[in-house]
Amino acid sequence: MILQFRNSHMNRRLPALLQPRKSPRQARSAATIEAIHTATIQVLLADGVGKLTTTRVAERAGVSVGTMYQYYPHKQALLFAIVERQLETIMDTMMAATERLQGADLAILAEGLATAWLDAKTADIVSSRAIYAIAAEFDLGEHMALAMSRMIEVICGLIATAPDTNLADAESAAFMVAVLLGGSVRVVMEAGAAEGDLARLRRELPRACAAYLAAAN
Repeated sequence: MILQFRNSHMNRRLPALLQPRKSPRQARSAATIEAIHTATIQVLLADGVGKLTTTRVAERAGVSVGTMYQYYPHKQALLFAIVERQLETIMDTMMAATERLQGADLAILAEGLATAWLDAKTADIVSSRAIYAIAAEFDLGEHMALAMSRMIEVICGLIATAPDTNLADAESAAFMVAVLLGGSVRVVMEAGAAEGDLARLRRELPRACAAYLAAAN
């Protein structure tokens, strides 16, 4: 099930206009893509999405505009790639967590999922804020719906491995855990992600997920 989630997420068909021209196949190309992505975040943080251009990103990354266009034909494709990369990083983190949590009690499972989600969303809080801003540039409804459905599927399967589970409707329970994780972090991030609020979230979100599963069990 976990591999099915990963493959489905990574192989989504992108809108034609947002697809990169080519994918990196060598270490040097991968390093170029990394430099472009890092430069994109830096330009976003310095000047905002409105002033970001592929030319400015190329200059910041130390590559030619021609090299930039080999991968990203325009600004929208570049920004979409940044959002996609963030989604993939988060999902990879959650998949690793579900591997570790197989067979754990519900309370440990809830704490582990919440902690993994927070770790993924706050690993680079500055970049995450920038990415939230550019995500609004695109209609990500279909992508987020797919990610949500797969997350529910994986959490549901994980709940089934808990030795103390007596849930009559594991899918609904998984849905609520996914909503608690995604919704709570989104509210705090969109409000500016103050350090105090993030500290409270890290303390209270695992409790909220564990309390919900205990009440539903």
